[in-house]
Amino acid sequence: MNAIYLDNAATTSMYPEVIEVMQTAMVENYGNPSSTHQFGRKAKSSVETARKNIAKHFNVSAAEIIFTSSGTEADNLILHNAILNLDVTRIITSKIEHHAVLHACDFLQTSENIVVEYVNVDAFGNVDVLHLEKLLKVSKVKTLVSLMMINNEIGNLLSVHEIANVCKLNNALFHSDTVQVIGHYKIDLQTTMIDFMVASAHKFHGPKGVGFAFFRKGFGIVPMLHGGGQEKGARSSTENVHAILGMEKALEIAHNTLEEDKIHIENLKIYFITELKKISKDFQFNGHSGDLEKSSYTILSVRFPTQNEMLLFSLDLAGIAVSGGSACQSGSNKGSHVLSEILKDGEEDKTSIRFSFSKFTKKEDIDCTCLLYTSPSPRD
Repeated sequence: MNAIYLDNAATTSMYPEVIEVMQTAMVENYGNPSSTHQFGRKAKSSVETARKNIAKHFNVSAAEIIFTSSGTEADNLILHNAILNLDVTRIITSKIEHHAVLHACDFLQTSENIVVEYVNVDAFGNVDVLHLEKLLKVSKVKTLVSLMMINNEIGNLLSVHEIANVCKLNNALFHSDTVQVIGHYKIDLQTTMIDFMVASAHKFHGPKGVGFAFFRKGFGIVPMLHGGGQEKGARSSTENVHAILGMEKALEIAHNTLEEDKIHIENLKIYFITELKKISKDFQFNGHSGDLEKSSYTILSVRFPTQNEMLLFSLDLAGIAVSGGSACQSGSNKGSHVLSEILKDGEEDKTSIRFSFSKFTKKEDIDCTCLLYTSPSPRD
């Protein structure tokens, strides 16, 4: 049985070139970047070069990139800093954000007594921009708006320039969880006026356990972790040198091949949608995931005609790896909070599967997946 991996929004396989870079670093570049001897200086120089190279991809300065252990840590660092350092007393977000944002907001609401408000979303998961404007105008307290650029479950693309303009007009800070964006779309942060964004290397064929936070120049940072004062005091902890270099290499490859990869993956998504519609006209696509103009080309969230609690299990037995909504809750099979928010009238009870693709996905993978569904077992 050949394994088929269609869960790339959860994590991706590493590029061989990334593994090679990391292996070399672990053998030859093992110094502590905080050490002043030659081994430490070599490691420090490599980390700072990586920071500069990563920053160039987004048209920002190296000083605006803070290395973290993950996108989740980066989100938390940004949200905590907004409250504890930038005098924010209100966060506006949506109920379909990643739990890295939602649970951090819940914590800050309790621990720091801030106000958390939720902008409305429609049945497709679109943010109600007029409602956001209304919320911002009702109160003039210092506010941070946190809305993800690509939803990790349904793939919706946020109108990021429109949201950024609304925030600017109302003197609000703007944070976006961009974990599903980095390595798949180019972002020029001189024209896309996001104040804070995040990345996680394992979403673009880099290693797990490393990411970064972008803080636009001018915003000071109060650390969550206290100790050796690394990352210019923003994040104490010995830098994960080989992982940072792996992330640098993964992002370089992703940007160098981005356009051709996009065409390949987009064509696969179109083909998959077409084949599913041939099997049954009753298939539906959650959010805008079936619309290539309004969703990420890497994500397709499919709602099946009926409830089938065994479908994920059947796919796994057949060697096909997918997610039921999101795979970012540790081993959890809880229902999707995103789908629960946007689906009504019993539609939320139907089985939904998130398929997500990468440059390594093949047409044969799609064919095998569709073939499985045309056999009796997944539908019974």
